[in-house]
Amino acid sequence: MSLTLTAARQIIEVAMETGRGQGWKPLSVVVLDAGGHVLSFDRPDGASPGRFEIARAKAYGAVMLGMGGCAQMARAEAQAYFMAAVNGVFEGKVLPVPGGVLVRGPSGAVIGAVGVTGDTSDNDAAAASAGIRAAGFVAEA
Repeated sequence: MSLTLTAARQIIEVAMETGRGQGWKPLSVVVLDAGGHVLSFDRPDGASPGRFEIARAKAYGAVMLGMGGCAQMARAEAQAYFMAAVNGVFEGKVLPVPGGVLVRGPSGAVIGAVGVTGDTSDNDAAAASAGIRAAGFVAEA
């Protein structure tokens, strides 16, 4: 099973709506496929241009390492040198904080990742997870 453009757009719509419904700061959302390629991205009017790179780095780390941003942050706290080295391997494209959430298909295989930025990292992760679940997948923050 793969992540489709239709599913990616649904994930983004629900994630952004979750943030609006909770009164959070405006969210920017990216969806990557299992190879780390961008399927879709959206950001609200007025969002800073750097939001794409932040969202992408959260999702990229999740899909490339096979662990959500929460697990990455814990690993960075426990093994800072390892995560610094990993980030070097991936040319600085990994941001090990909550907000990067794995997308798992029905069999449990990783089929992509979602990166959200704009509010607190924990709220970003919650919005990503809501979008993933709404599209019928399993979220791993």
